[in-house]
Order: sequence, then structure tokens, then C-alpha cells
Amino acid sequence: MSKPAGLKKIPCVLMRGGTSRGPYFLESDLPADPEERDRVLIAAMGSPHSLQVDGIGGGHPLTSKVAIVAPSTRADADVEYLFAQVSVDRAFVDTSPNCGNMLSGVGPFAIEGGLVAAKDGETTVRIYNRNTRGLIEATVLTPGGVVQYDGDTAIDGVNGTAAPIRLVFLDAVGSKTSGLFPSGETSETIDGVRVTLADYAMPMMLVAAADLGIAGDETPEALDAQPALLARILALRAEAGRRMGLGDTSKLVIPKVGLLSAPRRGGTITSRYFVPDRCHRSHAVTGGLCVAVASRTPGTVAFDLAAPAADRGAVTIEHPSGRLDIALGFGPDGSVTRAGVIRTARRIFEGSLLVPAAVLAA
Repeated sequence: MSKPAGLKKIPCVLMRGGTSRGPYFLESDLPADPEERDRVLIAAMGSPHSLQVDGIGGGHPLTSKVAIVAPSTRADADVEYLFAQVSVDRAFVDTSPNCGNMLSGVGPFAIEGGLVAAKDGETTVRIYNRNTRGLIEATVLTPGGVVQYDGDTAIDGVNGTAAPIRLVFLDAVGSKTSGLFPSGETSETIDGVRVTLADYAMPMMLVAAADLGIAGDETPEALDAQPALLARILALRAEAGRRMGLGDTSKLVIPKVGLLSAPRRGGTITSRYFVPDRCHRSHAVTGGLCVAVASRTPGTVAFDLAAPAADRGAVTIEHPSGRLDIALGFGPDGSVTRAGVIRTARRIFEGSLLVPAAVLAA
């Protein structure tokens, strides 16, 4: 079938990765120039528009995400992954953060795209994340050398069950900043509010929910309906970004924000994760790793709210859709050396995305 006149055909696969969804592209199928590539992604998702009605975005930050994958020349990686957050209501693409949920689909996509040879049983794909310069191992079930999507693993925030995908983050300290606590403090005060500025897999500002006048277990809809609260969060976040060495973050989605409180349902800690101007309907994986590490580090806001546990490495984050279980590994000096989490993914459709040819000629 020929393409309609005036449209450019680009191969892509739409996938759910964890609790997010978006198109996955081979880097070779997109323009090499970053500005031209971003114009294509904006057109593909249908931004700027609250419903993204002229594209395949879902009108929400969780469904306006893109994964770009390429073979790697690094000795320690099989593929390289660039995550792109496409703004819903602005013509803007942010490639500063990683996304652990979209990362869940990179392993299956790379195997089925012929970038990594599948083994019988399970296949581990070594992924280099360009956004954060970090390494992640994704282990995918591949019985008979074929990616398996069906399974009995459930993750909160997604209907039904699927095959598990095991993600292990190997060197996530200081993903976008100078270290785990880029300001040099485990906690400090911004405009009278105690915060922790941490960077493990995702730069975050962590705040006790009570210090902002909320309980911390509200629904995302209830939190999003409080403009004064959102304005306060964004004002604190602006100074947090400066102190973390990120500069002017008004157009960036980092640092993210976690409003924390004590657990209610037997977990380690409760978190409401902001992305940054809306509350996440569940929780980002990378943000969960940051909260988990902070909850096991004395002196942080998270540590003071977290429930003690016999196993320091086991952390359960309670979020609006359920729970996120994280396994931390520690080195001889007590520092975190690895963090693991189980996700699932689903291949939804594959084919060609059509974008206006004028976008490429702009």
C-alpha cells in the first residue's frame, strides 16, 4: 500500500512499558538531527493539544512518551536507549530524564527487532541509557528463542497479568547531577520546608506531605485539583533544581517531586509522585528507586517516614494504584550498588507512523 501524498512513513512499534505507553523507534528510522527528530516526535504524538487528537499520544504525560533504540558499540552494552518525554500542551521534547517504565519494553523490542539474539529460556539485554549514562540489565523470558508476553505477573496500575521482565539498575547514582545528594546535604530547608534533594536513577525533591498541609494518601485527582498546592510545589522545585546544579528547570521535567508519608498498608513508605505538575496515577520506576534509596539513608526526609525492616534491601512503596516492590543491593561500605524491580510490557501494534512531510522540510 502506498502512503498518502504529503506524508512521511516511519516504522514504529506501539508498546506498553510498565505503566506507561508510547511508540518505540529504531534510531536509524528517525532523522539524525535532534531538532528535526523532535519535530517528528511532536507531530507523531499530536502535540501541542490537550487530547493530542492529531497524533497517537494519549493526552497525558504517561502516554506521551517515546523510546528510541539503537545497537551499541560499547563493550558493556548490547543496545542504547534514549527516552523522550513529549509535552502534551507544548511543542517541546525533554530528553533529560530516564523512564524506567518505558525501559521495560526496550528488551523485548530489541530482541524482536533483531538487535539482540534471543536465547532459549531467557535473554538478558544490556542497555545503556543515554539520558543518564547508566547501565541496566533487562531479563526477558524467551522460551524457544521467542519473546513471551503472556504470564502470571501483575503490576499495580495495569490490568491483568503478563510475563515478568526483571530490570537491574547497575550504576544509577547521580543520574543527572554530581552524586546521590548533589547539594552535599541529606536534608535542607527551602523557604521554610525541609526537603531532601536526591539523585538515584532520577533527580528528585522529597518532601514530607504533612509539611505541605496534606495527609499524603490523597488520590491524584484530589491533588491535581489544588492549584495552590501545585504552585507551592513548583516554587520549591525551582529552587531545588538550582541547588542540584540543574539550572533553570522551568522547561524540564526534572527534578521530579515526591510527597512522602508513613505507610498505611504494610509497606515501607507512601509516595505521591509529581511529573512534575501532575500527580502520577501510580509511580515511576526510576522515581521509586530514588525514594527507596533515600528511605534507607539516615538523615533524609524519606528515612524519617519509612517503616523499619529486618531486610534493609527490601523496600515497598505504596502509591495511588497499589505497591511497587524494589530490591536494593549494598556494597561493603553500605552504599547502594544495584537496584532491581519487576515490570511487564506488551506489544500493542506494529507498522508505520505517518507524519506530515512538511515537518521534515521545516
